[in-house]
Amino acid sequence: MDTKQSIRKEVFRRRKEASEEMIRQASQSICEKIRALEAFRESEWLFAYMDFNKEVMTGSLIEKAWEMGKRVAVPKVEGKDMTFYEITSFDQLKPGYFQIPEPEGCEKADCEDAFLVIPGVAFDKTRHRIGYGQGFYDRYLSVHKCHKTAAVAFDFQVFDAVPFEELDILPQALVTESSVF
Repeated sequence: MDTKQSIRKEVFRRRKEASEEMIRQASQSICEKIRALEAFRESEWLFAYMDFNKEVMTGSLIEKAWEMGKRVAVPKVEGKDMTFYEITSFDQLKPGYFQIPEPEGCEKADCEDAFLVIPGVAFDKTRHRIGYGQGFYDRYLSVHKCHKTAAVAFDFQVFDAVPFEELDILPQALVTESSVF
């Protein structure tokens, strides 16, 4: 099995080579599949990451959540942890950790049963995840255990197997443009 580092390198190469149009179309398909999930439809809150550097784009999902009357929160990195803050507009975001858009001047989200969309670098079909190596989501989910979770990825981010640790927290679903695992 490849190492986490070699898999990350391969996925970053694939993302770089992907066209903006492919990223946009596949992201739209993924977001449509997310919106069809019962856990998303029933949740009052959407916790979503802000996409960056050809990740699955979350903007349309956030906009749809607002249209549906859901409350939306996005993460801000604070030291070794991340905290979710409610946003009501994209205007509340400023470049933060690694220039990723983060909320500024917003209220901390106090929901413990949100629908949480998780990013990642690579996955396998059993939902094991390779993140960016900082452990933010594993640390967050080890404390906030009641969220419904779905990871999102492009098909090219899904491998037959990826290395994992026993303490890794698996998302309840993995959604790509062609499948829901």
